[in-house]
Amino acid sequence: MLRAIPSRRTGQPRYHFRRIVPAMLRPLLGKTEISLVLHTSDKLVARERAAALYARTGQLFRAGKMQNPSREDLLVLYSELIENYEIALKAQEKSAKKVLEAERAQHLIEKADLVSRQSTFLNKVQPHMDSLLQALGQLKHTLDRRDVWNVAEKQGLQNQITTLSTLIQTSLHKGTENPEEQTPSPKQPRSMKLSAAAEKFVFSVSSKSAGTIKGTGKTVALFTEAFGDMPVHQVTGEVVGEFYDLLSGLPATHGKGKTTLPLRDAVREAEEHEVETVSGKTVKNHFSRMSAIWSELVRRDYASKNPWANWSFDLTQKTNRRAWSEEELRTLLNSKWLGRVFPERTYRGIVLIALYTGMRLGEICNLRNQDIETLNGIPCFQIRPHTVEIDGKIREWSPKTSAGTRIVPIHSKLLEKGIIEEFRNSGPYLFSELPISASGVRGANFEMVFSKHKRRLNLPADVTFHSFRHLVSTVLRNQDSHIRELWIDDLLGHEATHKSQGTTQYTSAIDLQNLQRVVEAITYPDDIADW
Repeated sequence: MLRAIPSRRTGQPRYHFRRIVPAMLRPLLGKTEISLVLHTSDKLVARERAAALYARTGQLFRAGKMQNPSREDLLVLYSELIENYEIALKAQEKSAKKVLEAERAQHLIEKADLVSRQSTFLNKVQPHMDSLLQALGQLKHTLDRRDVWNVAEKQGLQNQITTLSTLIQTSLHKGTENPEEQTPSPKQPRSMKLSAAAEKFVFSVSSKSAGTIKGTGKTVALFTEAFGDMPVHQVTGEVVGEFYDLLSGLPATHGKGKTTLPLRDAVREAEEHEVETVSGKTVKNHFSRMSAIWSELVRRDYASKNPWANWSFDLTQKTNRRAWSEEELRTLLNSKWLGRVFPERTYRGIVLIALYTGMRLGEICNLRNQDIETLNGIPCFQIRPHTVEIDGKIREWSPKTSAGTRIVPIHSKLLEKGIIEEFRNSGPYLFSELPISASGVRGANFEMVFSKHKRRLNLPADVTFHSFRHLVSTVLRNQDSHIRELWIDDLLGHEATHKSQGTTQYTSAIDLQNLQRVVEAITYPDDIADW
């Protein structure tokens, strides 16, 4: 009935109401379920709104079963349900605003009352203060005329009298001033909350990729869980250091299961059970995202310095990702696909392209039909930045690095197996059945399902989908066909391993024949090639 969907920008849950429509009413309503956004991230508020909607939808279903209404009657009832819900929602919002206004008014009343009481007190005290000042003046006059006191004692008493008189006069002057005319207090440091900074400098920036937005959302959510939505000027090196320690103690599986422990509880449990923690690279990624936000804050004078910069990280890889062995590959390819989210044909198509191109999963999942072109008589994949409109929303994608923008000739094995013709369609993407995740990433769901399938087969943790890329690189670098390292780097979208001037000039002139030669050098034993 109540469903929490993480926000793409903040990672915080946004609640939705869902209820299945009874089978007999589906033809009349034209729906299998009723789904409404509850417009809140507060679980208690969401439950209240969901309960009200549950009661109203129950009335709708009972009316449909008992009165045998027409489709038009039911649609009228359904429209009334939606309209009443929206009216109630607006009333709640209006009520919340009124409560806030009342609280502000109460604060002003209390402040005015305090000023009034202070003024009354000073009016009562002032006559006594005047008398005291007069007495002090007389005492000073007497002191000046008496010669009994030695010079040091006389000077000390005069200084005390002068100081006390000045203090009383200053207090009286301040107390009688109009509060509005008093000198304003020093201006607070210019600042903003972390969530506002992330929204301004990352989430609302159209040029930021879906991956950057998703990653930053996770990092900000972790920090907010640990320290709250702090004003950025309060985030000191001490706070950042504590966050560093928390991240370094997180279990490697944190956030990857159906349920997730609170941050500090997860760290304590990881320490108690001595489980594997996240890698230094993961901690570095979190710090890099926060550092990018602070760079903008420093540039615009919201922060005086960047406390996220110049940290050291243990970048020793805990699990060395490697290529598939032939036996592991046979185990994978000869096993029945048990995934339910994607059909076997999709699994087979994506794996085959990875086997014969070494392309990254994100590059394969974002292939568009128009990215398949014949250049100089050679069928090719064009991996390049692009913009696609999906359901009225603009979705931008670009390769991982600048070197990732490239041309990949299509292997003859893929053409023989008819992979391209099998998946070409009238939509924008080659693999049209892949959904876009809540964070805006295509392929994220496939990676999770693939990993689950791999675990079912008891395959090692150090072989992943990315291992296809390692496999292609290994196969090509072990060839005796005089294939240059530079060509392999160009095919895989790596930065060139040789940076000489001659190499740089030649890179721009590599032709498709050389790239096709590299692609066709990707070969496997017959039983694997026949899959």
